[in-house]
Amino acid sequence: MAAEPAPEPARKGWLDRLKSGLRKTGSSIATVFTGTRIDDALYEELEDALLMADTGVKATQWLLTDLKRRVKEAKATEPAAVKGLLAEALTELLRPLEKPLVIGEHQPTVIMVAGVNGAGKTTSIGKLTRHLAQHDQKVLLAAADTFRAAAREQLGVWADRNTVEIVSQEGGDPAAVSFDAVTAGKARGKDVVLVDTAGRLPTQLHLMEELKKIRRVVTKADATAPHEVLLVIDGNTGQNALAQVRAFDDALQLTGLIVTKLDGTAKGGVLAAIAQERPIPVYFIGVGEKLEDLETFNAREFAQALLG
Repeated sequence: MAAEPAPEPARKGWLDRLKSGLRKTGSSIATVFTGTRIDDALYEELEDALLMADTGVKATQWLLTDLKRRVKEAKATEPAAVKGLLAEALTELLRPLEKPLVIGEHQPTVIMVAGVNGAGKTTSIGKLTRHLAQHDQKVLLAAADTFRAAAREQLGVWADRNTVEIVSQEGGDPAAVSFDAVTAGKARGKDVVLVDTAGRLPTQLHLMEELKKIRRVVTKADATAPHEVLLVIDGNTGQNALAQVRAFDDALQLTGLIVTKLDGTAKGGVLAAIAQERPIPVYFIGVGEKLEDLETFNAREFAQALLG
C-alpha cells in the first residue's frame, strides 16, 4: 500500500488547529486507553466517554461493536492499539458525511443557508464566500434575514471584505429578496447565489413556514433551485445540534451541513451521532473565527484529530 501524500502546509496548519480544537473531546476519550488491559472495564469506560462526548447511544453501540470485531481480527493486546482501531472504526462511520460541495452543474448554483441564531450562520456564509471566490466563482449574496438589521449589516461587511455583490432591502419580505437575488444572479451571470435566511429555532413554527416559503419562491425564480440547502450547526451544542438537523431536514430536505465552533468543544462526538442517524454530508467544519478557519470535512482527518 502506497504511503499517503503528506498534506500541504496550509492543510497541515489547519489539521493542527483542528486537533487542538478537539482536544477537550479527545482527551476524555484518550484516558480510557492509558491502562494495561483490554477488558470489559475498558469498553465500559469507553462507552461512558463516547456518550459524554455526545456521540449518542446508537453511534456508541455501533462503534463498540465494530471496535470489538477489529480488536479480535487484529489480535490486539495493548489498550494503546485499541485507540488506533477506534480511529479506523470512527473513520468508517463518518465516511458517508464526506462529500464535496459541487458548483457548476447549474448557472447559478443557488445555495440556501439556514441555522439558529448564534450558530455562526452569517459568519459561515462570509467564509464560504471567500472559499468560493478563491476558486474563481462569482458570488452574489442575498440578505434574506430581513428581521435583523444587524444580520443585513454583518452580511454587507462580508460582501465588502470579499468584494462580492449583495441584494438587500430594509424590512423587505425574505422570500421576495430571495426571488430578486436568484433572478439577478441569472441576469448577471453569477456562478453562485448564497441566500442567508433568518436565524430561527426549529420550534418556532411560523418561522419554519417562512423558510419553506423562501424555498418555494426560489423555485419560482429557477425551477431547478435551490440546488443546495445547508444548515449551520454549532458543534458545541451536541445532541441539541442533532435535534436541529432532524427538524430542519424534515422541513427543508437538507443537502449539507456546516459544523462551526469545534474549537474547545467537549461534544465533538456529535458528528458520529449525525452519521448514524441523519447522514447528511458535512461540507465544511470550522474551528475559529478567522476566514481560513473553515475547511472541507475529511472523515479520517477528523477521526485522527479527535483521538489525538
